[in-house]
Amino acid sequence: MSEDFYAYVRGRTDVVPEGHTEAGMRVYRHLVHLGASQAIEAQHPEVRQQLGEDAWRALIEDFVRQSEWTSHFYGDLPDEFLAYLDRVRA
Repeated sequence: MSEDFYAYVRGRTDVVPEGHTEAGMRVYRHLVHLGASQAIEAQHPEVRQQLGEDAWRALIEDFVRQSEWTSHFYGDLPDEFLAYLDRVRA
């Protein structure tokens, strides 16, 4: 996959990469955000409860966009999420 693909999926750009459709790319983006949300909530359910839905969604979107997560495994997300929180609080 290209850097343009990953940039779109993570929400860093809204420019659809060449060779892909906007509808298809929106599905990829949604699945990445959904997977991140579920993996993080499984480890930190209290955060979602405390924030409420709108703030939780915004936090997940920002995490996916700004994180340094490079693993292909959702199981690695909780540790990266904690590192992200440390960075944004600093």
